[in-house]
Amino acid sequence: MKRRRFLTLSAAFASAPSLSRAAPYRGTWTGQAMGADVSVTLKGPRQLVQRTLTTIPAHLDDMERAFSLYRSDSALSRLNRNGFLRSPADLRGILDDIDAAYALTDGLFDPTVQPLWRALADGRDTAEARKLIGWRGVINSQTDGIRLRAGQKLTLNGIAQGFATDFVRGHLKAAGFDHALIDIGEQAALGGPFTLGLSDPEQGIVSTLALSDRAIASSSPAALRLGDQWHILAPDGRPPLWSTVSIEAASATWADALSTAAVFMDLNRLRRLKREAGLNRITAVDAEGNLRTV
Repeated sequence: MKRRRFLTLSAAFASAPSLSRAAPYRGTWTGQAMGADVSVTLKGPRQLVQRTLTTIPAHLDDMERAFSLYRSDSALSRLNRNGFLRSPADLRGILDDIDAAYALTDGLFDPTVQPLWRALADGRDTAEARKLIGWRGVINSQTDGIRLRAGQKLTLNGIAQGFATDFVRGHLKAAGFDHALIDIGEQAALGGPFTLGLSDPEQGIVSTLALSDRAIASSSPAALRLGDQWHILAPDGRPPLWSTVSIEAASATWADALSTAAVFMDLNRLRRLKREAGLNRITAVDAEGNLRTV
């Protein structure tokens, strides 16, 4: 299940350098993908902007064919169905990122919680599903492919939107753009500044920030309930400590994955995460709406 979007665009596209000396043109593509409302806004020469925006749906379809739980033909669905995937080029990069996020969060970021999520959503007993949790049981071999333990399934919903955001940003940068905002549930900027509002599901807009040449992602456990549980699940069953955590980083993939785990971390652990992961900023909102920034 997707995590809702919590960073709302409140003002964007102040004056900025364009791709040419001609008056810059601003264009936006909007749609849906990766379980989120998507918008990609570019500034540059009119023909280049319009031509580039027509390529966005194909890039997003590439991401869904790799990571979607709801497409039976996706690489992730085939892996979950068969327990094995040989030469998974579509998944290799993101699985390497998961390895790193798992280590940085002491295992709090763990995509093998999918059977537990499904059991909670269906109202079933969770005992067997909890036994299947454990990223260390996933074999990710460069030569032999990916293999899951019997019964294991993965969800990439805590990282795939960020990965897709970086993927699209990379294509835009390669096309020559230096001023763009990509929103695929997580946000990434080329150039800037872009003013974003940090929104909490209980408190509404609690802060604003300026984003330039970086990415940002937020996680809010209370946005969706699974019975009496939150929709963001810790592999060891601990409850979240924050209503919303927002992470600003060079990479949307990094911000997405680490914000998912960060809702379970106290302030000291957040400070350590920021230092070890090289993050720009972590903003945490508690149940009373108080902000803590590290």
